[in-house]
Amino acid sequence: MTSEHSEPSETPVTGETVDTDAGPARITWHPAKEARLVLALSHGAGGGIEARDLRALAAALPAHGVSVALVEQPWRVAGKKLAPAPKTLDTGWRGVWPALTAPGLPVIAGGRSAGARVACRTARELGAHAVLALAFPLHPPGKPEKSRADELLGAGVPTLVVQGGNDPFGRPQEFPEAPGGTYDLVEVPYADHGFAVPKRAAVTQEQALDLITDGVLKWTGSLG
Repeated sequence: MTSEHSEPSETPVTGETVDTDAGPARITWHPAKEARLVLALSHGAGGGIEARDLRALAAALPAHGVSVALVEQPWRVAGKKLAPAPKTLDTGWRGVWPALTAPGLPVIAGGRSAGARVACRTARELGAHAVLALAFPLHPPGKPEKSRADELLGAGVPTLVVQGGNDPFGRPQEFPEAPGGTYDLVEVPYADHGFAVPKRAAVTQEQALDLITDGVLKWTGSLG
């Protein structure tokens, strides 16, 4: 399902393949007719750009002046089932960055799970306008002592975290305080790491996706 804000893209969806030092990557563009920002979103280590949150944002944001670029890392394009090491993921992301900045607009670096980590690690280096971290994997499930908070806090640009209330990779209350407003956090109640909510939850799946798109739209509207 998609958000109630979802509308057809103002212009046709297009795709392009980009050569990187990690192999060919793929960008699927959902362009806004009169774009003011580009939101680049990559997938996690266990799935692709068909993830419900990525699809909901790609459907909703172009009508509000934000072009969405869904980025498939080289390992996914190659048909591999296992994601490579973080260093290789960063290499793939760096390789697509020139194509993301080609429209001449500020680019928000984003992604879900492992893709969120990549966005945080490379944001300052690449000159990202901001970072959108969907389902940030604060720690491996059941291992809160292995925190990745330093990646999130080190992004160096305005950051929004959208986190499921029941995410085993880090529930909202587990996140550290944001010194100096380092990041903002939107909670999606009852949602797991994939933003799925139980059928008996107090919110429906559609409402959960609305919370994501509404939160991101409000945040992108506040960016200078």
